[in-house]
Amino acid sequence: MSKAKKSPEIKYGIEITKPWSKEMYDHNEKVASEMRANLMHHWNLLIDKLMDDDRYLLDREWDQDDIKAECPELEKLQRAICYSGFGGGYTVQDVCNEFSRELSDMQNWQLHQEYSYLSFEGLVRRTKYMMVGFDWEKHDYANVVMYPKSA
Repeated sequence: MSKAKKSPEIKYGIEITKPWSKEMYDHNEKVASEMRANLMHHWNLLIDKLMDDDRYLLDREWDQDDIKAECPELEKLQRAICYSGFGGGYTVQDVCNEFSRELSDMQNWQLHQEYSYLSFEGLVRRTKYMMVGFDWEKHDYANVVMYPKSA
């Protein structure tokens, strides 16, 4: 008995292959750019919100309770992007610099997973498309809902 050949999976007009095709890598790079821009935009909005109340915010210690109480989303974003937490001795400016550096260096698989969690929690806006070729995500973070083609 011969096995029936499995039909190829296609998302956003791209055939999902293993190993990944150039089209898949290019698509994921475009989505990653949008994710990074969204994350940086949201981070800056939260920092600006805190700076309205305190013009010396960037010189203050990161672990001060009033910063965390006023804007808990800021710490959630930092924990999702940065490899480590920050305690006493780090200023808000130090954390901003590290957040930006880590975000720009983040691998696409890690960005895909973390963005999915952050979108699920409502901390970041949805992207136009999702990345392709990854087997798991917590939440569909794209605006476009993809339904499988009917047979």
